[in-house]
Amino acid sequence: MPPLHQHEEEKFFLNAKGQKETLPSIRDSPTKQLSVVVPSYNEEHRLPVMMDEALGYLEKRQKHDPTFTYEVIVVDDGSKDQTSKVAFKYCQRYGSDKVRVITLVKNRGKGGAIRMGIFCSRGEKILMADADGATKFPDIEKLEKGLSDLQPWPDQMAIACGSRAHLEKESIAQRSYFRTLLMYGFHFLVWFLCVKGIRDTQCGFKLFTREAASRTFSSLHIERWAFDVELLYIAQFFKIPIAEIAVNWTEIEGSKLVPFWSWLQMGKDLLFIRLRYLTGAWRLEHTQKMN
Repeated sequence: MPPLHQHEEEKFFLNAKGQKETLPSIRDSPTKQLSVVVPSYNEEHRLPVMMDEALGYLEKRQKHDPTFTYEVIVVDDGSKDQTSKVAFKYCQRYGSDKVRVITLVKNRGKGGAIRMGIFCSRGEKILMADADGATKFPDIEKLEKGLSDLQPWPDQMAIACGSRAHLEKESIAQRSYFRTLLMYGFHFLVWFLCVKGIRDTQCGFKLFTREAASRTFSSLHIERWAFDVELLYIAQFFKIPIAEIAVNWTEIEGSKLVPFWSWLQMGKDLLFIRLRYLTGAWRLEHTQKMN
């Protein structure tokens, strides 16, 4: 299993009164219906828009259905700005049972931040959602339906992936030829080396059953941009059912993705993933128990 390096400070969160409390574990029994994990790196400006929309939706849903319970976990991935302080204001407003902030000592990458949030989630289902709010939060209902349609779930494991593939023609019209070429090259490498049958592996809006999140993230090695690909590679190895669901998506200014260098790094990671599993340096066992 990939080792999880966790600093002592990362084992706690601050409650609404500013007191330290120990974080729970994904190995514990779930106590919420839904956990939302939001990886955030230097997101003090974009995070409030996403949080307002998400919490507005979740509170409204809870008002209509008092049995519905949720939590939002903001994982500050070693930000250099005021991301943690901005997120903590929501903890003070809504209470630490609903909003928790985990501040990582150093930057791990998006995959590493999400993994840290997943491992202290309390939900029966766990949603990963980007801090930029590019995907409309109410689209979670589409993912929930997609997840439900996959039943019966083998070993209670299933994944619903948000997808922007239906927007591809529109996005190509707005992109340069060079960026379009990079995109197609990346899609080909994903298909050829790692993941078949999923048109959009990179959308940051994915819903997991608790068991599926535990199984896949416990086996994850890649912590930066290409982590989604390894995650779905692991899921397909374990024959976890996956639904790809079209969601509304809008490009938000302030992306951390630098087109050429980020795509180059992701291409290297894809080759790395394939070679590591091919040579047996990384191994997945069908008999592996949930960690």
